[in-house]
Amino acid sequence: MPEPQDLDPRKAAILEAVVNEYIGTAQPVGSQHVARSAGINVSSATVRAEMVALEREGYLVQPHTSAGRIPTDKGYRYFVDQLGEPGVLGPAQRQKVSRFFEQVHGEMEEMLERTSGLLCDLTSYASVVLPPGHESAPVRSVQVVGLGPRLALLVVVLADGAVEKRSIELDEEVPEAALTQVTVRLQAAAQSRPLGGVLDAGPSGDPVVDRVVDLAAAAMADLVSADHDRVFVGGSSRLAAAFDAVDTVRSVLGILEQQLVVVSLLRDVLERGLSVAIGAEHGYEPLASCAVVVAPVPVDGHEVGAVGLLGPTRMNYPQALAAAKVVGERLGQRLGSGEQAGQQLGPGEQATAAGGARGRRRRHAGR
Repeated sequence: MPEPQDLDPRKAAILEAVVNEYIGTAQPVGSQHVARSAGINVSSATVRAEMVALEREGYLVQPHTSAGRIPTDKGYRYFVDQLGEPGVLGPAQRQKVSRFFEQVHGEMEEMLERTSGLLCDLTSYASVVLPPGHESAPVRSVQVVGLGPRLALLVVVLADGAVEKRSIELDEEVPEAALTQVTVRLQAAAQSRPLGGVLDAGPSGDPVVDRVVDLAAAAMADLVSADHDRVFVGGSSRLAAAFDAVDTVRSVLGILEQQLVVVSLLRDVLERGLSVAIGAEHGYEPLASCAVVVAPVPVDGHEVGAVGLLGPTRMNYPQALAAAKVVGERLGQRLGSGEQAGQQLGPGEQATAAGGARGRRRRHAGR
């Protein structure tokens, strides 16, 4: 991405005033209004001349004759690059984040879904949480329990706090005693080893047990492959208020329905070393009128996931950057603490878990 040219202090101050005003009102900004802004100590005629120059240089555009001006993607990029640091969340917002991570409970998927809702509540933009990959996470425990004559449930608890489940369709009725043996063998073979590692339980001498072990091993491998396209989305219902054009809302909703596209988008932005991608910068034509704000989720110095916000290019960048940064950091602290890790399911929990076991690649739509 080419570096934006430097602007002299007066032009930079005028551009900042236009961006801030347009973010707040969504209305073209006139020179007289800019002249009354804090830090602008020149006449409206001088402001008007500088705005013409900024338009000529590609930072502003005049949508209608005799109207004020609005920022271009280049103008927003200059504004964002001059921020230096994200904004600061207000006291009430900081308290909301702290209270959320102190009180949120449940399995990792539930926590990540609720985190996407928190991020949306803080900003009113569509939010995305890209969960950590589990391929290298050590296995804490494995259990296979019967749900019916030919149906079992695989439950894998990982050291990073995730509790993953998969239903297993059996070729025959398998007695509970045999499932207990399957659990023992899987536990011995998988405990403390990475989920993505090769699972070798060896022969047991019981063909029924060995067949179920093989089915469970295949289900564990499926957990790894399904892990790469999961995403948790919040705030889709608020998009209509964020964008002016109905067609744009439809395009954004269509993109959010495509999990792989959303995952690729966030990862690509992060890999390019960006925290903000504006307009065409992210390379997705249906999102040409959108901006994407992304922050990593750090655990022990490693980026294990990401949180993102998707909104109009006139989004409140300082607020969005601050919210993404704080939520990403707090989520990383929570994941690193291992507080989400559970133990094996008790009998009373098995029926509840079974309801969510049949969906393989679920997407969580937000409020």
